[in-house]
Amino acid sequence: MLDWFDKAPRRVLALVAAICAGMLAFGLYLQHVVGLEPCPMCIVQRYALVLVAIVAALAAFARNRGAWIAGGGLITLFSGFGAFVAARQSWMQWYPPEVASCGRDFYGMIETFPLKRAIPMIFRGSGDCTKIDWTFLGGSIANWSFLWFCLFALVGLVLAVRLARRPVGRTSFA
Repeated sequence: MLDWFDKAPRRVLALVAAICAGMLAFGLYLQHVVGLEPCPMCIVQRYALVLVAIVAALAAFARNRGAWIAGGGLITLFSGFGAFVAARQSWMQWYPPEVASCGRDFYGMIETFPLKRAIPMIFRGSGDCTKIDWTFLGGSIANWSFLWFCLFALVGLVLAVRLARRPVGRTSFA
């Protein structure tokens, strides 16, 4: 399994980018088809996922080891941030505070604020961060997001470390 990191780093990076794209598509499906409203923490996790996807895709297109190492490092950094936010949201779901405040609901924003102030608020999310609307195998969206971010961080770290330690003459373009 670790051979992939040595022999085909571009494929590993492309796989990370593809999984991120699939996760983003699934999140949009849950939002627009199923009708789940993302909370502000969900939106931040989406941004982190977009950053991981962009970095992984750009590094996958690169043909030099330095770009792969940098990509692995950035993937680790952005995934660590996403994992932190997902862990915080999971904590809030397991131990909800007395007063849950993650933002206003959509209609409240439109009625209360002028449109030029309400539009940016809409992109911040309007759902409740402590509410669990969807589960799979007992895990909420935040729980699964945390696991995937941890996996991406581990992949990025292993990729960066293994490529940095590898002798310069052993560069693969696969």
